[in-house]
Amino acid sequence: MRAGLLQPIAAGLVGSITGFASSFAIVIAGLRSVGATEQQAASGLLILCLSQGVLAIVLSWRFRLPLSFAWSTPGAALLVAAQATTGEFAAAVGAFIVCGALIAVTGLWPALGRAITRIPRPLAGAMLAGILFPICLAPVTASVQEPLLALPIVLVWLLLYRLAPRWAVPGAIVVTAVVVGLSAGAGWLSGAVVVPQLTFVAPVFDPVVIVSLGLPLFVVTMAGQNVPGFAVLSTFGYPAPPPGPILVSSGLLSAGGALFGGHAVNLAAITAAIMAGPDAHPDRNRRWIAAVAGGAFYLLIGLGAGLATSLVAASPPILIAAVAGLALLGALVTAVTTTLEEADHRVPAIITFLVVASGITISGIGSAFWGLLVGGIVMGWLGWRRRGVPQRTLT
Repeated sequence: MRAGLLQPIAAGLVGSITGFASSFAIVIAGLRSVGATEQQAASGLLILCLSQGVLAIVLSWRFRLPLSFAWSTPGAALLVAAQATTGEFAAAVGAFIVCGALIAVTGLWPALGRAITRIPRPLAGAMLAGILFPICLAPVTASVQEPLLALPIVLVWLLLYRLAPRWAVPGAIVVTAVVVGLSAGAGWLSGAVVVPQLTFVAPVFDPVVIVSLGLPLFVVTMAGQNVPGFAVLSTFGYPAPPPGPILVSSGLLSAGGALFGGHAVNLAAITAAIMAGPDAHPDRNRRWIAAVAGGAFYLLIGLGAGLATSLVAASPPILIAAVAGLALLGALVTAVTTTLEEADHRVPAIITFLVVASGITISGIGSAFWGLLVGGIVMGWLGWRRRGVPQRTLT
């Protein structure tokens, strides 16, 4: 019995550590970009860990499926890209609440879920690629601006990516901590918020921020995380889980967690493969234990949210951006592949990418919204023209 439990528990430990270490920096950077203080960012990271831990434990046990949950990493990248949208964290919290409510409504109203999944994949991929692109440039910029600090991180990431890809980003995080410790001394530890605490943030519902931040956050969380999360389970041969309870519970916890600084939680995609695959247990019907164990470990890992936030605060911003860029390279590759996979839609997809990557803000509304809007208009126009005019081959 003990031997049968050890393997899924170990998989849960590996999955939770990998999930946290690979992207906590981008979460903190995203929250700080939209106005969160260091204390509010630590609270946001803590509530995200607690929310996804509770969801994994309760729903995996309830449905006997390896249902892993994570914070919205594309959503955190969106927050970084939306820095010019708002500097008032209360308004960002209002947008987070709207995003969570929309996720819950999607679980109750299947038509909304179908509408999200019908957003053309090239446009959704292009929007995500445009959000990720500036962040993924950061390792290059950091290596030029701060070579003594950034190059060791990049080299360790590259070495581990060749030898043990799963540990490449966590290894880069460890090197970052060492580099920060050597450059800043022990001073950053003296001011660290070691004891975890939740900080309530009264929301402000600003229509402009909701449109430029809340709606794109909902789209990238659904298209970039929840939909792939369901797909991972089917890849490993599991029956389709009921989407209603999963989306409603994660949406409500996202909305509630927003009051303490969290942006969104959703089904895990990348780390889900660790807990749903054969490495978790030879018997597929026992792998749900790995997700439960992973959720329990997330509850413990959340206790270090304050220390993690202090590490990010003590680091040069370009260094944290570089680590985040390394962590998001895989997501960028996937997004670019999706953007270009359909030849007929490459032009509107690239236009979407360019508008989003430009970082423009019009009437206070950020580039993610405008990119999706412009790309949709161009796709509709070119599609109508193709239907009405004989196509010609360019030579």
